[in-house]
Amino acid sequence: MSTLRVDSRHPVPDAPDRYGGIAIALHWLIAVLILGQILFGWYLQEIPRGTPMRGFYVNLHKSTGLTIALLILLRLGWRLAHPPPPLPSFVPAWERMASRISHLALYVCMLVMPSSGYIASNFSKYGVKLFNVFLLPPWGIDDKRIYAVFNTTHVATSYLFVGLIALHVFAAVRHAFRRDGLFARMLPSRLSR
Repeated sequence: MSTLRVDSRHPVPDAPDRYGGIAIALHWLIAVLILGQILFGWYLQEIPRGTPMRGFYVNLHKSTGLTIALLILLRLGWRLAHPPPPLPSFVPAWERMASRISHLALYVCMLVMPSSGYIASNFSKYGVKLFNVFLLPPWGIDDKRIYAVFNTTHVATSYLFVGLIALHVFAAVRHAFRRDGLFARMLPSRLSR
């Protein structure tokens, strides 16, 4: 366990428990992939419709989104089977509640964003061409209204998700500066010393 260095205004009566190695690896892997995927999705808005490379990039975005969705399901399954370590007693009640709500909202976005994108794809004539090699034909009808509902949900969720990620990063940086041990418990053990 790492040595905690906390100023006298923030005494730490009990050191926080660490997350396990698999939880840490999944957290950082998915965080990097999601940020890249959101940036990639926003970049797609700049590629004009009807251009030769748009279909290639859109299918690549769909394919990586489905891959990340599988990792998210793995992470969710892992979290349900391996509950996170409890917050230490020095964490105030309001912060515990904010943590619970923000983590729940992050998981909702992690599920809604890829699901809505995948469903939208199935209500267009294109479907998904997995990594531009294997066609997954659409199982829905080509319906612009249904497509628009799910695509709008997909895009709107990305903006909400970025806001929640910014809040999450702010909270993590706050704990890192406070040196209360909460940030370090999501770092690989060799980095948390």
